[in-house]
This record gives sequence, C-alpha cells and structure tokens, in this order.
Amino acid sequence: MFSSFRRARVLMAVVGLLALWVPGPASAAPRKAAATPSCPEADRIDKTLKNGARWQMCWNIDRNTGVELSDVTYTPNRGTPTRVLKSASLAEVHVPYDSGQPRFYDVSSIGFGDLGQGTLTKLSKDDCPTGKLWNYQDTPVMCSQEQPRPFAYKSAVEKSVRHGSDLTVFSVSEIGWYDYIMEWHFADDGAITPRAGATGSLSPFAFSDAAHGWPTGVGSQRFSENHTHNIFWRLDFDVNGQSNNVVEQYDFEGSGTAERTMKRTVLSKETGADLAPARFWRVVNPAAENDDGHPMSWEIDNHDSDQYRGPGDTEKFTHHDVYVTQYRECERLAYGNTAKGCAASVDKYTNGEKVTDPVAWVSVDYHHVPRDEDQDPMPTHWQSFRIVPRDVTAASRLP
Repeated sequence: MFSSFRRARVLMAVVGLLALWVPGPASAAPRKAAATPSCPEADRIDKTLKNGARWQMCWNIDRNTGVELSDVTYTPNRGTPTRVLKSASLAEVHVPYDSGQPRFYDVSSIGFGDLGQGTLTKLSKDDCPTGKLWNYQDTPVMCSQEQPRPFAYKSAVEKSVRHGSDLTVFSVSEIGWYDYIMEWHFADDGAITPRAGATGSLSPFAFSDAAHGWPTGVGSQRFSENHTHNIFWRLDFDVNGQSNNVVEQYDFEGSGTAERTMKRTVLSKETGADLAPARFWRVVNPAAENDDGHPMSWEIDNHDSDQYRGPGDTEKFTHHDVYVTQYRECERLAYGNTAKGCAASVDKYTNGEKVTDPVAWVSVDYHHVPRDEDQDPMPTHWQSFRIVPRDVTAASRLP
C-alpha cells in the first residue's frame, strides 16, 4: 500500500501539476570570517576523528532543502582551524522522464524538509547504529557518525598502511516512491563528499514502451520508464574567511600530443561552466597561505555525471554542470526560486556580475534505466562529487 504522499505524486504525474513552493526559513547567522561556528553548542556538530582531524559545523532544517549546514570548519591533524564553507545545502532534485512527461522538481515543489507532510523521515538507531541522532521539532531526523574509510594511504617506502575515517552527516526524505538519503562525508584528510542515494521503491506504474523504458514484468508487456535524477547542490565558499575568495578553472591542453600545458582561467564574473577532460575548478584565498607559502584552496571535482541537458525554453538551468554566482541571500534554489528580489533559476542568476563572494552550484546527473533487480526493495544508487583541499596544509597530516 502506498503512503498518502506517494498517492499524491501519482496524481501529479497524471495531471501534470506542480505544487507551489513555500519558502523555508532564511538563516539569521551573520556573515563573518571567524573559524569557530557561530551557532549555540546545541546546534553544533563537533567531531574529532581518530587521526586527530576535527570538523565543526552548524545545522538547520529548511522546508525545501532539508538539512542545511553552515560555518563548516576544518582543523587538520596537528593544524589550526580554517573555514571552508559559510553554508552548504541541496538546491534541486529534478526528475524528468524520458518520454517527456512527467517532470518533477522535488526540492522546489515538494520539499525535503517538511516533517509535517512526512517527506522528512524519522530516523532510528537502525539508521544510525554508531552515531548520534539529532532532533528537529522533537523528532530524530539527522544522524552524525564516524565511519571507516579504507586505505587512507599505503607506503612501501615507510612500510606502513593507514585506514582513515569520515564524519558522515545524513538525513532521509521520502519523495514519491523514492527514499533519498542525503549525505555529507567529511574526511580526516579534509575532503568533503556530498552524496545522494536513491532507494525505496521503483514506480509500480508502466508509463512507457520499449522506446523509453525497460521491461520489468514477465516477458515484454510491462515497461518501467527511464528517467534522470539531476541533483544540484549550493555551496557558499568562505575559504579561510569571506574576503579575497577567487574561483579559478584549470584546463590541460594538448590532447593527442606528447606535451600538455596547464591553463588557468579566473572566473571573475558570474558564469556557467561545463565538464571537460582533466578540467577542475578551485576556490582560492590568495591572502591565506600554508607553511610553504602557497595559497589555500578547495578543488571541485564532479566528473561522475551523465550531463543531462533539458529543453532550452523551460530547463535552461540544466545546461551547465557548474555555476558560479556572487552571493545573494535570496538566491537559494537552482530552480523554482520565488524569493522576493531574485530570479527564478540559477541560469538567470548568472548575469555577468563581478564575483567577490563566490557561491558554486554543482550538478551531478544520473540516468536511471530500471532493471529487474530494482524491484522492491530498490538497491540504493548513488551520485556524488568531491571537494578536495589543495594546499590547505604544506604536507600530509594523515599520520
């Protein structure tokens, strides 16, 4: 039997209607460069991992985006605290079906953080066996726990091997037939991995034929429709503080030749950018240097994406893999943004304004072609990207 919310999504698929977006609460935290998170200790995640690295951050629940993290601060083993992100959150989960309809916008039209409507899921110790459950409105909805990460390094020279660990912070939201596990991994080496896992149930309805789906019933009479999960994250970077942050794109030219040349492009104005072989982006603070005198930065790598591109008249926001915008408080969602004084989608935020306080919008897309093994319970399929420290420390701090 389906929940009332899943029946509601069936109705949406039939009539093609989208619910109106209800804005979530805006954060009242001041924009300051202090390394210590600004929230009360009761709202603060503070974890020292086994190798001595420490992660600190604040958390909140937003009606649309679910768990929002802020004042994310990293302290390397035997190092000093450094700010990484002012805020980090989900920005949209766009689910278009291959036949053209339906096309869902799960963050802006449904919401990942609505406890009253049942989208934000109550967690138990079975979900969080070794960690801490965090309550929102007296209900446990978020888990933080340290998890092992195999082979932090192995060195034949030093005749040693070390296994690492991550601080994992996650929540679960029931959206239609899917249960989305929204995770943030904070590693002891400083890497951050935002990750979305889709599990739950495969849609029980046969929407399509062999041109748009895969047979999941007996013979070839019932087809489950192929669809895409386009997931956007919003990252407000404050590398060692709000000031002096710059976004750079790196390309390595010379494919097909023996020599390859590194090209650096400063993204000084709001823009959209696309994946390319060996391309990466970093957010750097030229005024903050490590012990080698190199500026601290954080690299964005999102090469594990199917790069969905929707119709230009209605889904132009899907036409780039990364957007860089100047911080504006009302620019909160990648699509369906109704905050007063701001445009409706991230492609319209990028209007050539000079970037002095960068926000990165990262898209990772997964094309789901159903299979027999997806029928209940559906195994979790994951999509993710990585934010990696580049020159935050002068050497490895893993030992």
